[in-house]
Amino acid sequence: MAEFGKILQSIGEFGLFQKTILFALSFPNFVMPFHFASVYFTQPDPERRCNTDWILRTAPNLSTEEQLNLTLPREEDGTFSRCQMFVPVDWDIATIREHGLNDTTGCLNGWVYGNMLYEATIVTDFDLVCEQASLLGVAQTVLMAGILVGCLLLGPFAESFGRKRAAQIPVVVMVVSTVATGLSPIFYLYLVSQFMVGIGYGGYRLNGVILATEWIGPTKRSLGACLTQLFAAVGQSVLAGVIYFIRDWRQAQLITAAPLAVITIYIWFIPESARWLLSRGRTEEAKQLITKVANFNKQAVPRPLLQKIVIKETEEKGGVKLLIRSSVLRKYFLTIIFAWFSLNVTYYCLSLNVGNFGLDVFLTQALFGLSELPAHLLCIWLLEAVGRKVSLISTLLMGGFSSRLASIKKSIKHLV
Repeated sequence: MAEFGKILQSIGEFGLFQKTILFALSFPNFVMPFHFASVYFTQPDPERRCNTDWILRTAPNLSTEEQLNLTLPREEDGTFSRCQMFVPVDWDIATIREHGLNDTTGCLNGWVYGNMLYEATIVTDFDLVCEQASLLGVAQTVLMAGILVGCLLLGPFAESFGRKRAAQIPVVVMVVSTVATGLSPIFYLYLVSQFMVGIGYGGYRLNGVILATEWIGPTKRSLGACLTQLFAAVGQSVLAGVIYFIRDWRQAQLITAAPLAVITIYIWFIPESARWLLSRGRTEEAKQLITKVANFNKQAVPRPLLQKIVIKETEEKGGVKLLIRSSVLRKYFLTIIFAWFSLNVTYYCLSLNVGNFGLDVFLTQALFGLSELPAHLLCIWLLEAVGRKVSLISTLLMGGFSSRLASIKKSIKHLV
């Protein structure tokens, strides 16, 4: 059987076809960081007070100052409580002024927010404050759990049903779930929608790059893989501008859904991976695709090479079991899993705390994305110059050292 790498060399390793689908499959990576808008840009402990408009039914002409004095208890420092109010009563205003109110309760009618950086966040829309403040962390966890499930579900799916379907389905899931997220009337529906967004996010980030790079020749594959991640870094920076001008998480979700809807249309016209078709014994389909790609690249496929494409002999497909049975593969597999786990914990801990650096949150987010650009560009050269192993080890060491140095500086600052 002719090696697929030789076929790609013949039809063009990085011709017009490869560049077109690389851009088409990388563009979703530019949009997908916008999904994090609702959990990145929040004020976890906003300025607030209990809504006590109940008293205005008794005395509609009360000033705001008198309303607060009559309906809100004070903290030890003299400020109004942000999580407690006096229990509403059916007295007239004269009686309330004479006797005052003593019994307290939690905020029965929601909160009134002030001095907000944003027009609306999930914290203010769903009142994730006081006893409900921990639910903001739940929202972040649910999204990340969805990404994990998406990778676990749609990774094996790509092997059985093809790279194309495994890239198309997540985009459809993201479109529907993103709209549902933006329209969610209650917090628990928001969580379900975000979980589904995470599934689509994880599934596409995994399979989109595979579909793109399987059409790219070996000498340009590193370039293709790094460019897909480069789009995500640019998207991180643009996200800061989107939220700066919008400041409303629901509008941000609906704006995110618009380009995803366009992607949903054109992604159906992207062809399946010929490499996957050959591995499944669908040789005639693969030959037709290879011929079309060659024509698109204005290349001719040598007839002898095309005739050498035959059905692959049956191979042992043990999946994860094969990785576990082989001591060498098992060692590599577990090492890479641990490396990815460590990397993602560090990366998303920084991402999800972008508002806690003490700087302008929009500038911090923009710099966060821009800082990735030189790294991705450098990786294009590193992967070819020193290889995958040295690149992985060196970058992980640098990242770990930088994180440790930052934590030491923070500890010293607290001591001082």
